[in-house]
Amino acid sequence: MAKAAEAEVLSISGREVRVSNPEKLYFPAAGITKLQLVRYYVEVGEGALRGIFNRPVVLKRYVHGAEGEFFFQKRAPEKRPEWVTTVSLRFPSGRTADEIVATEVAHIAWMANLGCIDLNPHPVRADDLDHPDELRVDLDPGPGVGFGAVREAAWIVREVLADFDLVGWPKTSGSRGIHVNVRIERRWGFDQVRRAALALAREAERRAPDLITSKWWKEERHGVFVDYNQNAKDRTVASAYSVRPTPDARVSAPLAWDEVPHCELSDFTLKTMPERFAKLGDLSEGIDEAPGSLAPLLELAKRHEAEGLGDAPWPPHYRKQEGEPPRVQPSKRKTMPLVTVAKAAKKEDALSGLSRWKERHPEAAPYIKEEDVLVDAMRGRYTTWTRIRVNLRNVPQEVRPREEPPDPDYDPWSA
Repeated sequence: MAKAAEAEVLSISGREVRVSNPEKLYFPAAGITKLQLVRYYVEVGEGALRGIFNRPVVLKRYVHGAEGEFFFQKRAPEKRPEWVTTVSLRFPSGRTADEIVATEVAHIAWMANLGCIDLNPHPVRADDLDHPDELRVDLDPGPGVGFGAVREAAWIVREVLADFDLVGWPKTSGSRGIHVNVRIERRWGFDQVRRAALALAREAERRAPDLITSKWWKEERHGVFVDYNQNAKDRTVASAYSVRPTPDARVSAPLAWDEVPHCELSDFTLKTMPERFAKLGDLSEGIDEAPGSLAPLLELAKRHEAEGLGDAPWPPHYRKQEGEPPRVQPSKRKTMPLVTVAKAAKKEDALSGLSRWKERHPEAAPYIKEEDVLVDAMRGRYTTWTRIRVNLRNVPQEVRPREEPPDPDYDPWSA
């Protein structure tokens, strides 16, 4: 390792990766620098590379560290080493972009130097961009739902997958949930993979209706949501061994199934993962060896449709799909009494707006439960913003506040 001005130059399998501002604190609370982040990815490189190998990657850049704002960069930087490869993707909007394709650990280190704290690959390989080789089960707990419920839901998902001749590989999300990745044969397009994921979500919900939900609209959910829409084209999720932008630098950690019932999210951080990796190796090793067939899940989807369960809502920025139900959330159909109380560029500002709303309505605030507060990360042009809505279903009619202008009232399209 040699020093170059205010940078460190790492030699990784014959590649030189320059780390600018190496001592910059990326995780102030944990005392972790940018150089430590890059070195972490080198230490767990074999596992991290397996999760994104030969896949297009969206650059999610935290140039000011984990506590700063981030932005998505789909297009690869024009100035990049000649050994950093790309592939051209076409998005549902019709636009195209050349995205980074990682095939070496040096590629990951180079992305980390750009401020990519976590790695966000597409579920396809660069040699076939139309047929995913991975079905992704994203278990997302609702407000007030503990991690124990997520662990239970993961076990039920495992049983569903086994009954449909598929093998799931669990990992913590590094945030609040669990991901279960499933290698599949490259025979089906994105729409079919999403359709299979929806069938899986509904089957898991049928087996544990008090614990699991497949409902897209937040105001209809309870327990743990199986986010089938993570399988729509152009969606990405943090891959195995990704560091997440939490104060303690948590990691999306591959698990053995017998670890699932008792694991805790805080067990896996940038500081603890290298030792675990050195001791246990990559627990996702073998994931590529036995891709499964989606045919049984697609047969289940046909049965659902015959029983009257058609398509479910898509994400809002996708074009309306044939057979999709009305893309109108229940609150706007007047079936849920929701009010929007805050819209802000930063989550903490939106939460402050929620506190002010409660202060303005002391007669209603005691009736608001944790699950009645819906905090939505909304997509803007280059980053996300936060919207907070409150469900007034538990507030007596005589003290329900009227809809007011949000406070703050951020407009992402004029920013």
